[in-house]
Formats: sequence, C-alpha cells, structure tokens
Amino acid sequence: MVKMDNSQEINSSVDGSVGHIRLNNPKALNSLTEGMCASIYNLLNDWQDDKGVQVVVVSGDGERAFCAGGDVLQVCNEGKQDPVGARRFFKTEYAMDLAVAEFPKPYICLIDGIIMGGGLGISVNGRYRVMGDNVLAAMPETGIGLLPDVGATAFLNACPGRTGLYLGLTGARLNTADAIYAGFGTHYVATQKHGLLLDALKTRKYGYNPFICVEETINQFSSDPGQSSLKDLQPTIDRLFAANDVEEIVSSLSNDGSDFSSEALKALQRMSPTSMKITAKQVTENPNISVKDALILEYRMVSHVLKRHDLYEGIRAALIDKDRKPVWQPATLAEVSSAEVADHFSSLNEEELVLNSRQS
Repeated sequence: MVKMDNSQEINSSVDGSVGHIRLNNPKALNSLTEGMCASIYNLLNDWQDDKGVQVVVVSGDGERAFCAGGDVLQVCNEGKQDPVGARRFFKTEYAMDLAVAEFPKPYICLIDGIIMGGGLGISVNGRYRVMGDNVLAAMPETGIGLLPDVGATAFLNACPGRTGLYLGLTGARLNTADAIYAGFGTHYVATQKHGLLLDALKTRKYGYNPFICVEETINQFSSDPGQSSLKDLQPTIDRLFAANDVEEIVSSLSNDGSDFSSEALKALQRMSPTSMKITAKQVTENPNISVKDALILEYRMVSHVLKRHDLYEGIRAALIDKDRKPVWQPATLAEVSSAEVADHFSSLNEEELVLNSRQS
C-alpha cells in the first residue's frame, strides 16, 4: 500500500515498548478518512517488524467518541461521480482491518464515547478492547442504505445467540455492559483510569510473553461492568429473530406485542429494505467466516451497493439534509426480489478484493 500523509489526523509515538496511535479528528468524532486508514495500516506494518515495539495502544482524542465510523460523506461524494473509484476507500480501510486482525503483538484499544461502524473495525478485530463508562456502540449501516462491514460478518456471528443478527438489522445502540456482553469489548476499566492504564502499559517491562504482561496490567485496573440488558433480552431476541428471512422476523415482532418487539419493529421500519435483506443473508449464511474472508465478501457487497440508490439517499437524509426521511428504492421488503439480493453477492471477477496476509 502507498504511504499517505496523515495530515495530523493520526498522531503516533513510541514510549518505552508501547507504540501509541491517537485518532485526532475529534470535530468529526474521529471518523476515519482514507488517509487515516492508510496511516494506521503503515504504522502497524512498521511496528510489526520493530523489535522495540512490544505493544500497540489505540485511543481517540476528545471526550465524545473513540471513532464514529468511516467518512461516508467522502464515499458519497466520490461514489456519485465514480462508483468504481469510490471503492478505493474500502480497499484501504479493509486492508487496515485485516492488519489489525492479524497483528502478531498485543493490540489494545482504549474506548469511550461513540464507537460505530469503522470504529468497531479497528477495535473488535483486535485482541483487547477496553471499554470506559460512556460507551455508545452500534452498527447502524442499514439506516443509511449500506451493510455491516469492516469484518462484521465475522464479529456479528460471534455475538451470543441471534444478537448479532438483531444488532446488524436494527442498528441497536449498546452501553458499556451490553457491548462487552456482545463481545465488542473484552474489559471494563473506568474512564478516569484509562490514563493510568496507559501509563502502566508504557512503564511495564515486557518479558518473553508480552500478552501475559498486558493481561496482568489490564486486569489490575478492570472491574465488573454491571448487568447487561442485552443479556437479559437474549432469550427474547433468540425467539423473535430466529428466522433468517426479514419478513418472518417482522411478522414475529408484529405478533409479539411486547415493548421490545414494538421498539425493534420501529427500528426496522426506518431501515433500507434492501440493506436489511442483504444483511440477513450476509450474517446468517456465513456463521464461521474468517475476518479476511468477511472483508472480501463485504467488499463485493459494498461494490454493488455503490451502484445503487439507497446509499446516497440514506446519507442525504442522515448527514446532508438531515431530514431523517429517506425515500428508499425499493420502498418495501416485498418489493426487494431474491434476485436483487443475490446480485449483491455476485462475483466482481477480476475486480475482487485481494488482501495479503502478513504474518511474522
């Protein structure tokens, strides 16, 4: 990959044995630009070979967000002019996500505030995800005519029971305890202790097994995140989201009559019908997929989405005009044909994404 100037959106340093990456785009909630993705990729590539770097820590500047996702406005603007050219952002982002997933040294994200979409890509694909007090996590892509990507085909399938399908379809928001229950986080450390944990990691002497040292250090600061409402809801989610077909799920919710089913139904009614159908197929038909294969599949799907109406309409309604009134095409689940769904999974032939694993 060509190295790109991070233009101050990524700050990096090495202190002791710790390489520290700071997302430095707080006005945009640390949303990932193509340049930021390339910078993170290049840093991980360099630090993998640097014997002086034993551990990598990633954090986000500002108090509101760790990372609110990818810069979809950039994708929207480019995609309207050149849908094929707009794929470049996803190529760069997905190469970074694979580098995170396959990084051979301890990789730790210190997370607080908003973490959505691409922010989950640079964290959940890594080894340690330390959650603070104010986490708001979600995969909201069906609400903008996209699909859960950045490896979500793999990590949504790793969620307990049918919660991954529920989260992917509804874009439901999770607090700290829920995010840890879903597997998005591995530890809870109070936000006020994140700085102390970072200092402890930087001053730690790492022996023959840095992973043991990291786990010992994190455990010194971690505590119980409290009860997860998502865990309490899992039996209900498993029952109401048991079907692989979105229409059947809608029918189950409509016939249930509970407060949960009513809220879930309202959420689904806001989403792109096409996005929901391709998301259901994406998640339910790939239960044991690797992160690498997930990213290749998602690139194929995104490439087809970039040629369609809903992504641009969803971004318009959510981020440009902000009227929150997208006009989806097709407008209903019944109008989305099985052939149209299948088309999103069709091969790109010579334009398929090629990701190169790099293990030490």
